[in-house]
Amino acid sequence: MKRGLLLTGAALALASTMALAQNAPESILPGERPQPAPSPAPAPSPAATPATPGSGEVVQPVPSSAPPVDYSGVDLSDIPSVEELESMTSEELDDLFGLKPRYDIPPAARRSTEQVGVVGVDEGGLPAASLARQPASIVRAALASTDGPLVSRWGHILLRRTLASRLNAPEGMDPVEFAALRASTLNTMGEHAVARALVQDVDTANYNGALTNAALGAYLGTADIVGACPVVRLDDVDGEGLQWSMLEGICAAYAGETTSAQNDLRRLLNRTEEDQIDVLFAQRYAGAAGQGRRAVTIEWDGVESMNPWRFAMASALGEPLPENLSETLGPYYLKSSALIPALPARARLRGADVAAASGILSSRAMVDLYSVLYAGREDEPESVGLTIATRLRDAYTDPSPAGRLAAIKDVWGNDSSNYGRQVLTAYAAARLTPSADFADDAGPLIASMLTAGLDRDAMRWSGVVEEGSVGWALLALANPNGGQVSDGELDSFQDNDDSSGQAKSRMLLAGLAGLGRTDADNITEYSGRLGVNLSAPTAWTRMIDKAADADNPALVVMLAGLGMQGAGWEQMTARHLYHIVSALNRVGLEAEARMIAAEAVARA
Repeated sequence: MKRGLLLTGAALALASTMALAQNAPESILPGERPQPAPSPAPAPSPAATPATPGSGEVVQPVPSSAPPVDYSGVDLSDIPSVEELESMTSEELDDLFGLKPRYDIPPAARRSTEQVGVVGVDEGGLPAASLARQPASIVRAALASTDGPLVSRWGHILLRRTLASRLNAPEGMDPVEFAALRASTLNTMGEHAVARALVQDVDTANYNGALTNAALGAYLGTADIVGACPVVRLDDVDGEGLQWSMLEGICAAYAGETTSAQNDLRRLLNRTEEDQIDVLFAQRYAGAAGQGRRAVTIEWDGVESMNPWRFAMASALGEPLPENLSETLGPYYLKSSALIPALPARARLRGADVAAASGILSSRAMVDLYSVLYAGREDEPESVGLTIATRLRDAYTDPSPAGRLAAIKDVWGNDSSNYGRQVLTAYAAARLTPSADFADDAGPLIASMLTAGLDRDAMRWSGVVEEGSVGWALLALANPNGGQVSDGELDSFQDNDDSSGQAKSRMLLAGLAGLGRTDADNITEYSGRLGVNLSAPTAWTRMIDKAADADNPALVVMLAGLGMQGAGWEQMTARHLYHIVSALNRVGLEAEARMIAAEAVARA
């Protein structure tokens, strides 16, 4: 019995010691003896016993059942059935449960619309208040009516810079409307990348219908489909039509709702007959999101026309275009292809010439594009593009000046109307040392240099060009130091002018008159000879002259862009050129005025 008591006491003592060890601090010093591991905690009893007062621990009893939910005031008839929920699109479900965000930017991060634009004054943009006091009606009319390409590369460059400048809206015009007008104009010019940057400078919560349409046009023009999702997913923006529904499905997929998005697009495909290829593109694009990958075959059979959606989708997905469509692409698609980074260099070359001639691509950008093609020549099949890239390299590296000139002329090719190739060779031409041996090629070499604004390099050829030649006329207009042109020189140029209807002589006279580089007697005499009337007023000439009188460069540029619309220089009159050059020169844009005047003579 005593032995049993002793064993019981020893067990209690051991248990007490272990219990104390659980709460004792554990030494982390080296060489200390580790403490024993704590014993497992006892399992809780099935039912808690209410504690007696003063026991020091309170255990709450487990409730036997949850309290009932009060549904009073809720109309249960508004709750859709399971079948109805399954038939709803992801867009309808978002609206039902309030999942679609009204704003996607925190209040502290929202931006003001007082100034919208991407080019500041220190970057070459126009002052912010350039249009602040101008009538909204004139600005609205000028931009809304500029709905096509410009004939002048330099006019395009100048208008793009103006539209991208960080500007205040004109007096009486909503800033979002002003941004929408500018972005729409940039889209019509083929400047989709600049239009995209402009619309992204406005918070999506501030978008109206016009800015939404302009934004979608910019995103399609750059094949940036997902870029449109911040607009499409907002609650305050409602769109309609097949394209909007496809974008909703794509954006839902990239928001993680892949299953419902594919179901929406599948239902859309079943309801569509004529444009099924558009929905198939949307399904394939949405299928690349998350775990929603599925095989979608694109069939071009029966498709006889191209549209921006198909072109953007095919470019983004790497889907080759059928020959019957790729060979007949219009200017919109060619310009767009030059800007889409998803396309390989060889696929961008055809559009690059058009984009360079239009003013979208600079000479440096063109050289970079052909350099990419040349760098990958080992993996490229022999092609015209690779040949041009090789000869362009020779235009820089050939040890002899004659060899470099021969390479430049090979890049130009036999098509003298391909102005984009002259843009490509601008810097190579500037590296040539002027020589009388090259006098016959001085005109196109000078024209090539002026496409990049290399007027001082071009002036080195002033001692080589012959009086009355095209090269002489280009230098007479592009000379940054000015200089007067006599009647004898004008007479010499007119005698040598073999252009249709002496268009070059007309443009030279208009350019010199606008720059003030020939006297009034010469203007009168040669206007009569050439059958032009530079001073005849129209509503447009009166507006641009008044804008110049008010010393407002931004409004002058917008009106100049309005007056330079057209598919070719044959649509530009000498009278319009005179008023454009004169107005630009008077408001301080003399360099641009000189380049536009010289371009007119080179391309007329």
